[in-house]
Amino acid sequence: MTIRKAVQEDLPFLLAHDRHIAAAEIRLVVSLGRMLVLEEKAHVVGWLRWNLFWDNTPFMNMLYFLEEERGKGFGRQLVAYWEALMKATGYSLVMTSTQSDETAQHFYRKLGYVDSGALLLKEEPLEIILTKELR
Repeated sequence: MTIRKAVQEDLPFLLAHDRHIAAAEIRLVVSLGRMLVLEEKAHVVGWLRWNLFWDNTPFMNMLYFLEEERGKGFGRQLVAYWEALMKATGYSLVMTSTQSDETAQHFYRKLGYVDSGALLLKEEPLEIILTKELR
């Protein structure tokens, strides 16, 4: 298993699989170095992308693995790598969110994230905001 920052050569895979944001935004995130990929046997099987909330707090926007690669502990390893990278960059707090009808909330809580607020948009499930202090 290898974790590294996404590079231009990863764009075909990312553009084919990350349907959550526009292609131009994926290209921008990769160029800013704000996307990590996890490789297994020289193939990308998942990614983590982030941005800055309030322009000063790392916010994990997406943690995703191909269906057949889930449940292997890769998510835990990728998040830990990202947290270490954020801490080494000088950040002491990271954030993420998940909808209240998704099981990801339990995953993040197991990793030490705590509920820190919520957002309720019309006709959408409650979005739970989670934070974690990096020590």
